[in-house]
Amino acid sequence: MTTPDVSVVVAVYNTMPYLTECLNSLVGQSIGVDRLEVIAVDDGSTDESGAELDRFAAKYPGTVKVIHQENSGGPAAPSNRALEMATGRYVYFIGSDDYLGEEALARLVGCADEHDSDVVVGKMVGTNGRYVHQALYKKSDPDVSLFRSALPFTLANTKLFRRELVEKHGLRFPEDLPVGSDQPFTIEACVRARKISVLSDYTFYYAVKRGDASNITYRANHLSRLRCTARIMEHAATLVEAGPDRDALFKRHFTWEIAKLIQDDFLALDTATRQEVCEGVAALADEYLTDELRDSLDVKRRVRICLAQAGAVDALVRAVTEEADHGAPPFHLEDGRAFAMYPGFRDDALGIPDRVYELVGEAVPGRLAQGTELIAAEWDQTGDDLAVVLTVRIGVLGDTGSTTVRLAKGAMPKAADKPGARRLPSNHQLPSDGGECTVGVAEDGRATTVRTRVPVHAVKAKLGVRVYVDVAGSTYEIPVKTKGKPLPLARRWRQAVPYRVSANQNPKGRLVITTAPLWEIKPGAGQRLRHMLSRLKRKVSR
Repeated sequence: MTTPDVSVVVAVYNTMPYLTECLNSLVGQSIGVDRLEVIAVDDGSTDESGAELDRFAAKYPGTVKVIHQENSGGPAAPSNRALEMATGRYVYFIGSDDYLGEEALARLVGCADEHDSDVVVGKMVGTNGRYVHQALYKKSDPDVSLFRSALPFTLANTKLFRRELVEKHGLRFPEDLPVGSDQPFTIEACVRARKISVLSDYTFYYAVKRGDASNITYRANHLSRLRCTARIMEHAATLVEAGPDRDALFKRHFTWEIAKLIQDDFLALDTATRQEVCEGVAALADEYLTDELRDSLDVKRRVRICLAQAGAVDALVRAVTEEADHGAPPFHLEDGRAFAMYPGFRDDALGIPDRVYELVGEAVPGRLAQGTELIAAEWDQTGDDLAVVLTVRIGVLGDTGSTTVRLAKGAMPKAADKPGARRLPSNHQLPSDGGECTVGVAEDGRATTVRTRVPVHAVKAKLGVRVYVDVAGSTYEIPVKTKGKPLPLARRWRQAVPYRVSANQNPKGRLVITTAPLWEIKPGAGQRLRHMLSRLKRKVSR
């Protein structure tokens, strides 16, 4: 009997009807069933999963091998049992509710053979609303670094591993981790691999979010996830010494696993559990959160983690609550620097340094757009001179003297649609249509109000109302959303050539000023009129 090229490990627990599609995607691989070994371990399923596995084993004898065992509580034990049986040159892991592209295994094995790779990562996408980080898949690369790529954000075991590497180092899954048991395996395999390759020119893996949200990751509670994250990081720390490489790896854990413990659902925890979560986060931050790693995090995550690290549970609760209720806090602008005014900012009792609250090389168009909106708009006419008087609210405080409101031609680039604003290049030029601004502080103290009178020109144009504000050395262009505020009625002005001006909300909810003559002679209209009159004259003469 020939050695299969790849052994596919499938840990199964109550995944019908998704299991059928998973198994069909395996036996239908273009690599062929003679080069394939599927080892499926039924981990005590109580639905029809066990019977479905037996059906495939009977239909594909010698290819599909099934083991039935009592439930172990997670995918680690069944995966380890399958590894003991695997005979392929490579081993591949797939969730029993997921499926593969038809050419996935052939392409993965071909890449590993061509480049002598120990680990090959194929492009993975989410279905049914499942999120899958995509940064690693921007391009194919036969040799990527764990520490200088987006690989730390793709630590699932859904990869091709050279089985010789797995057995040489005795790589197995920790069976006492209910969540994230694949991470220690994947991290160690990548640390010890001679070469890691990425393929992004084909969709290899489809990760399915079940309709019942019963994937194990979605069911784990805060304390369980905290304990698992601590174990994962402790194991990784034995493999990677302190320094930039470990920071690059652990950025993933502070960005994802740790930060997710102190999101909106933190508020639903009882007081004792909140305290315990914060103590656990503090222990990990004390051990692994270097200044360099801290500064590389976005300000929202950084502040929340540091509040937990400081034991400021009440301030953390306020930070989460206020952001959930009112959106991102305003930025305090001071001497060219910008600080997010979360609870605890410059609170001497907490002693958290300003640096934690400061924007450090981070672009924040979405947060600025979230805090910017129209307060009022009206026309101001003196004779033939017409202007629009605008009052706008923007989520910044402090040194706001350079903030201005202007009318800009052309639409915002599509790249700005998702965040709702954009950071301008250093060589930008502001639109000329602007007026003198009066700046004040909003009544609630959480924003700046900007009032300006902008002349409206007698031209045919559609102009967007934009705010321009300097934040931490960058200028941001922010379209103004009306958010249901009443707009002034359309106005007719000028006498010789009457114009109409209107203020409208465009399909994206942004304020637009439109000007146009009430009537105009289009190019060529005079010649067409003379031609029509000439034809009419000839008809009358006949």
